[in-house]
Amino acid sequence: MKFLDQAKIYVRSGNGGAGCASFRREKYIEYGGPNGGDGGRGGDVVMEAINNLNTLIDFRYQQHYTAQSGRAGKGRKMRGADGQSMHIKVPVGTQVLSEDKSTLITDFTQAGQKFVLARGGDGGRGNVHFKSAVNQAPRRAEPGWPGMELSLWLRLKLIADIGLVGLPNAGKSTFLAANSHARPTIADYPFTTLHPNLGVVQFHDQACVIADIPGLIAGAHLGQGLGHKFLGHVERTSVILHLIDGIDENIETAYQTIRHELNAYGHGLQDKPEIIAITKTDALLAETIAKQIATLQQHTDHPI
Repeated sequence: MKFLDQAKIYVRSGNGGAGCASFRREKYIEYGGPNGGDGGRGGDVVMEAINNLNTLIDFRYQQHYTAQSGRAGKGRKMRGADGQSMHIKVPVGTQVLSEDKSTLITDFTQAGQKFVLARGGDGGRGNVHFKSAVNQAPRRAEPGWPGMELSLWLRLKLIADIGLVGLPNAGKSTFLAANSHARPTIADYPFTTLHPNLGVVQFHDQACVIADIPGLIAGAHLGQGLGHKFLGHVERTSVILHLIDGIDENIETAYQTIRHELNAYGHGLQDKPEIIAITKTDALLAETIAKQIATLQQHTDHPI
């Protein structure tokens, strides 16, 4: 399944049904009167977060979601049927933003969480409501109230316990494949990972979710490489696992490059707990590894 973490949709709730203007026509009853029923209420557009989704790819193929309008009222004070609501299912971690992409409408952080995006219009009143002492045969009824129409952006931020960050070819995908059943693409060239991957790691009787995002390069906050497009998936993690290629001769530069990009992105990433892991140590001598650790300890107090 292709990964998609951003999509635009259009939602429209149902219109309310029109009220009815009718009069009683019954045998042997000398005086009739108004008996028009009310219109039914339009359906809502409801969004719900569920567990068994991890991408917004479904919204690539369907962007318009419309709820059913209410039915018109009828005579004999019969109320019109309510319109059927439209239910939209999204992955946990989805944010709903306004059309300008700046106003957060709701944030789905738990499975089963629901939110009404657009409420249906109320049904119009039938002429029975307009009867009075001076107007005993009203011939008017209200039309139904219109529904709401919105353009919305959906943005997915994966919910994981650990977020993997590092330069391209730091070994993030290899680490994820070795510790979980995830099967990300692994190759000996940069930017092998083009979209985030999730893996579940079992440790004794506990499990944690690891999110692997594409590699960052210097200037990512300016749009270079894949930019900061995927850093939002690390925002919800509890800890950052920073992988650094041990073969890199300038290991302190590699560390500072990623830290600079995290600080430039903001959103709390710069304050998250961080664990540093030196990778590809099977190709290094023990004294080289000790030297690399000593070099990093001059630039950070985080555990290595």
